[in-house]
This record gives sequence, C-alpha cells and structure tokens, in this order.
Amino acid sequence: MTCTTSSPAEDLRERMVQHIKEAGHLRSSRIEQALRTVPRHLFVPAVPAEEAYANKAITIKPGKDRPASCASVPTVVAMMLDQLDAQPGDNILEIGAGTGYNAALLAELVGQEGQVTTIDIHPDVTEHARGALSETGYSQARVLTGDGALGDQEHAPYDKIIVTVGPWDLPPAWFDQLAPGGRLVVPLHWRGQARSVAFVREDGVLRARDSRLCGFIPMIGIVPAGEQHEDIADDVSLYWDSDQKLDLDAIRAAFTQPETTVWSGVTVLANEPFDHIWLRLTATEPGTCRLAVEPAAIEAGVCHPAFAYRTPALVDGDSIAYLAKARPSDGEGERRYELGATGRGPSGEQLAERLCDHIRAWDRDRDAQPVIAAYPASTPDDGLPDGLVIDKQHTQLVLTF
Repeated sequence: MTCTTSSPAEDLRERMVQHIKEAGHLRSSRIEQALRTVPRHLFVPAVPAEEAYANKAITIKPGKDRPASCASVPTVVAMMLDQLDAQPGDNILEIGAGTGYNAALLAELVGQEGQVTTIDIHPDVTEHARGALSETGYSQARVLTGDGALGDQEHAPYDKIIVTVGPWDLPPAWFDQLAPGGRLVVPLHWRGQARSVAFVREDGVLRARDSRLCGFIPMIGIVPAGEQHEDIADDVSLYWDSDQKLDLDAIRAAFTQPETTVWSGVTVLANEPFDHIWLRLTATEPGTCRLAVEPAAIEAGVCHPAFAYRTPALVDGDSIAYLAKARPSDGEGERRYELGATGRGPSGEQLAERLCDHIRAWDRDRDAQPVIAAYPASTPDDGLPDGLVIDKQHTQLVLTF
C-alpha cells in the first residue's frame, strides 16, 4: 500500500534510506521499498519531520530513569528486519508496539496474505500505535495491550517473532508460540551486553549464528531481570548476571591496589568496531562482567575504560581486568589505536594478559561469532552441547566457538 506524503517528507525519507544503506544495514530490496513507503513522520507527529527521519531514537513515553517507550533508531530497525527476513504470507508477532511504525513495515513485508500482531504493556502506547496505523492505512495490523512475555496464544503459531524491547531472559511463551523452523529476533542481554540475536527454532531448541550489537529499553512485566550491580569504587560500578558468584569485597580491595596495563599489539582505526571481543569473552570466560564508570572517576585516574558506561571486564576471584582506553599507535597512514587491558588485584596483571590473549584471538578472525543456543531451563546437563553455559530463570544459554 502507498501513503501520500509531501515532497519534503519524501526527500527526508529518501535521505534516511540512503544513510541506512551506507551504514551497511540494508541488504534487502523488499525492506528498502518498505522503508521508502511507510511515512515514519506520521508515527511521531509530535516532532518535526527532520527529527522523525534522523538516525536517532525518539521518546514517545518518558519514564522515571529512562524512556518507557520510543521509536527505535532507523538503522537498528532495518538491521533487525534484515535478521527477521519476513516473507509474504508470514504470521508475525511483535513484542513492543512502540509508535506502530515497525508494525507498518512488517505489514508491508508480509502483504495482504500475512498477519501482524503487535503487543505492548502500556495502554497509552497501544492506543497511539493503533491510531497511527489506522491513519496511515495499516489497520490490518492487530494491536493488543498486555505483557509481551506471555505472547499471544490466540493467533499462534508464528512464523516469526520480533522483540523490540530488551529482555534478560526468553519467556517460555516465545518458545511455545514460535512455529518449528520459525525465527525469533530478540535484543537479548547477557554478561553486561545487549545483542540482537536471530534464533531459529530447531527440535525445540533456539539456535543462532548471527548476533549484532544493539541497545534497547529493558523489558518490564513478568520477564525476569537477572542483572545486578554494585559500586566497587567511587563512581565505578560493576554489573554481573545472577548466575555469577562474585566476592565483591575482594574486588573492592583490588581497586585500592596499583594497576597494571598490558598492551596487545592489536590496533584499530578510529570508529572501527571491536564489539566482537566482548562477544568472544562471553563465550569463553565465565567471569565476564561490565564496568560503568562516571566521568569523575576517569578524571581522577581511578579508572580509564575503553568506554565510560559499557566496558567489558573479567573477574577472577580477588582480581579484575578491563578493556582499557585505546592508545594512539605509531605508524604511517591512517591513525590507529592499540587495544589493551588494565588489571588490579593480586592476579591483575595475569588477568589483563589473559584479556589481551582474547584480543589477539579476535584479531585473527574479527568476524567470528559463537553459535548461541537457548535451551529450556529444565534441560539436563547431558542434554546440553559443549560450551559455556549461562543459567537464566527460563533458559540455559550455551555459547560455543
């Protein structure tokens, strides 16, 4: 279907699509056509059209500490649609209605023979989404109010499920309501990071070989939240998962001891991504956590992380090491930066060297990803494959290189 828009809005939409293509997140001509067709500005009428088509998230429902609902960044929208691979005639469930914009894109992709159901826990959000979908000619998209962790059994099974909020666990309903061979795309949290994972249901197990860095509003409702955090120094917080048993007093003591920084010899260009180092750590190191550091601690020299609020760290007993702020590297051509790790505690230097070993392993194959498999929590140990097991309430996540 086609919606009539003004020429300025069409120009802005074209500019948005070109930006997504240049960012490398648009590999499907069908998704490209959907993005060119659906008038994003009509789903966020409270902001100017220029802002509606900018590559940023737009808050539609403020929350206490963070937005309660928003329109996702267009590049992330396209990335997840690429992972989902919606086809004509598919029956799709979306968890997190937002503005209704994503449901409209899905309606374009599945066509008249397909079905789209979107669900959100906030009644005012679903009211907005329902109205925007009706106004733009996508009223066939079903909008429900409820806890997305329960899915929507009435219209199951689903060929595809896409989740646009960030859960720490995978509720059983998503397993049960996904058809065999169906695909679940979800921005899953584990070991302090969030990645959009494209799972496929195979023999009652969800398996994935593709995950991409992303960030989403944490999911609320009955889905469990398993991440914990505590301050380990002034303006320095450590985040870890509930299955990890840490000696926080020992780690706090480590932060009072001298630090040692080890350099890996691996370099990157400015703005070159190296998030797969963190992904590798989650598949090989049980003590992988996350540091969040306030500017005051950085300025005081207490900590110098690679990124202030999202830096991977390794904890082993009474010691900790974290990915350090990269240093400029000598050499000709484009400016490069060397990656390293900083350790504290009795074994801090050895732990920093261990983290550097993982950096060097990443450098040998920067695109390598582990196989990520999600098994029901009731699965016995002898029913799990080899790999690092992360225990959640409903799920056992197994990562294998």
